[in-house]
Amino acid sequence: MAASAAGCNKKSNGDTSKSESQTSASVTDAPTEAAPTESSVPAGINPLTGEKGFSEAACGKRPVAIMVNNLKAALPQYGIEAADIIYEVPVEGGITRLMAVYADYTAVPDVCSVRSCRYYYPLIALGMDAIYCHWGEDMTIALETLNRTGIDHIDGGYEEKMFYRDSDRVGKYATEHTGYLKGSELPGLIAEKGFRTDRDAMYNETMFNFTDEPYSDNELVASKVTVNFSNAYFSTFEYDAAVGDYKKYHSGSPQIDQKTGNQLAFDNVFVFQTEIKFRDSSNYLMDVALDGGTGYYFSQGCGQSITWKKDGENAPFKVYGRDGSELEVNVGESYIGIIGSEKKISFE
Repeated sequence: MAASAAGCNKKSNGDTSKSESQTSASVTDAPTEAAPTESSVPAGINPLTGEKGFSEAACGKRPVAIMVNNLKAALPQYGIEAADIIYEVPVEGGITRLMAVYADYTAVPDVCSVRSCRYYYPLIALGMDAIYCHWGEDMTIALETLNRTGIDHIDGGYEEKMFYRDSDRVGKYATEHTGYLKGSELPGLIAEKGFRTDRDAMYNETMFNFTDEPYSDNELVASKVTVNFSNAYFSTFEYDAAVGDYKKYHSGSPQIDQKTGNQLAFDNVFVFQTEIKFRDSSNYLMDVALDGGTGYYFSQGCGQSITWKKDGENAPFKVYGRDGSELEVNVGESYIGIIGSEKKISFE
């Protein structure tokens, strides 16, 4: 599947210009007071991508993570091209769900379609100090996780603001595929709820160890990468050498942002392998181990094997190269797919 690669260079810093409502009582998060802390992220640098040109007003502020439907019947989504990081993790029935993360919570576009929480997504969001947005949740382990962790979250199942039905989709899509989050209303709702907006001190660094140094590990050639979540749901990334990014395909078809018409593209593709199994005999809800595992990192047509870990629910992901040191990562947008250890990952 793999061969030795010719030298690849690090990408330089560049300027960058209601569905599943529930009937239980609302979860109310108490405002958390925290004094602003000095960030180790240089001014004007996006902490999630390492790119220059980040809004000065957004520096040192918390990101926002939004649950996004990834069912074929709900495609195309919109608002997701603007995400700085997209996570894709399997849920029940062999399907996947996305979590789109935006570094600047004041500049989130309208996002559709928004779907419900599964317990491991808020744990990922906690590790980024992100405010978590979703529309409903499974009423067992996901609800328990939201309550137990006290994560700042906004649930469209209980809100009368920010979550709406897309009139252009109503009557054309199933109801659960029509819900969208109105990004322009997000800052006001965050303020109304009294959520802390300054990043906690332990998260005041960039998401990855971004660098402009030459890419020194040429373990793999990776012009095409396929991540097989199930027989029906798989994500493929094809390297576009002219641009220097990976174009994403959803189960064989280009994955498009409906509003922009553009195919999703990523500078970095991470695949985290871990144990994923059914939680109980019902063979419905999944259990995803987030403490660590193995995987791959792909960028600029090259790749290498990695290890990763998450030391606790509130801890961020840390990624290490095959030499054991913290991985040096290209500047740019990232895709992170979390997949069962037994699932197939192919590349060529």
